[in-house]
Amino acid sequence: MSSDLTSRRHLLALAAVLPLQALAAPASARRKPRTKPVAEPTYADHPAAAAFAARVAAHHQLDVDWLRAQLSQARRIEAVRKLVMPPPAGTAKNWAAYRSRFVEPQRIAAGMAFWRAHERWLAEAEARWGVSPEVVVAIIGVETFYGRVTGNFRLVDALATLSFDFPTGRRDRSDFFRSELEEFFVLCAREDRDPQTVKGSYAGAMGLPQFMPGSVNRWAVDFDDDGHVDLLGNGADAVGSVAHYLAAFGWQRGLPTHYAVAVPVDATDRATLLGPDILPSFTAAQFDERGAELDADGRAHEGLLALVELQNGERAPSYVAGTTNFYAITRYNWSSYYAMAVIDLAQALRAQRDVR
Repeated sequence: MSSDLTSRRHLLALAAVLPLQALAAPASARRKPRTKPVAEPTYADHPAAAAFAARVAAHHQLDVDWLRAQLSQARRIEAVRKLVMPPPAGTAKNWAAYRSRFVEPQRIAAGMAFWRAHERWLAEAEARWGVSPEVVVAIIGVETFYGRVTGNFRLVDALATLSFDFPTGRRDRSDFFRSELEEFFVLCAREDRDPQTVKGSYAGAMGLPQFMPGSVNRWAVDFDDDGHVDLLGNGADAVGSVAHYLAAFGWQRGLPTHYAVAVPVDATDRATLLGPDILPSFTAAQFDERGAELDADGRAHEGLLALVELQNGERAPSYVAGTTNFYAITRYNWSSYYAMAVIDLAQALRAQRDVR
């Protein structure tokens, strides 16, 4: 789940190093002739797209001519191919910097407003699936700032680009994106939506909670019973869908997301506990055997735990002992940093709520 970033810093830096003569030159001398932008190629004649349309039509009883028409209007977007690439090698992770992007006054204030506006649905979602309201609100806040940043790419373009022109230089995920493109067409046909008008992230996520099309088809719910699943503008459906998704991935009612822990001094013991990453794999007793000191609540925990490391750049890492509920949040976005940002924003929202 993703956002589109733009920056003017390079322009300011360029202005800072331009020769004074260039800055003082007449506008007519500096002006470059305008060139007509080159249109991105479409998938009208792409052989893999044609085969895809035939297969999807047969599998889902969709009109093959409709599918071909949609793909013929889809364009390869170079920006999408660049954005999907991993960060440069050696980029240091910094939990404190990551956290500060999401746990800040404006997002907390917007989260409280969202909570007040959707209080009924949050209460019903908690009653049905056991997911705390603050967690649902925090996920929507981290994903899209409560609808302010939902992405401006046409999903048919983004998904077609990543399906048929996935960039080299990283693990090929074109099969995954072809399955999501298929799910997208199924979704549009079922909900009677024009695929050319649906917008979202560069990776194909959509709506307030940034569900991929396959997640919409499998876990989104028509929570207000109006006959349609609408994650783009319906807060009730977004709330219910997030709670349903977390429950489907193992969320347990009333279970903490994590406990405080002091990591083992011994490097071998620490490496053993960190080995499974965010997957809960050790009992509290096994933590103790390896020299990891849990707080009182953690020592009483009866399920499995994961030792989660959050790097802080050049400073020492932070650690928590993650439960099944921590792991459920990572199924939404496979990142311990993401999960911890959701948890900390949720705690900030709950603190604001409790002082009302």
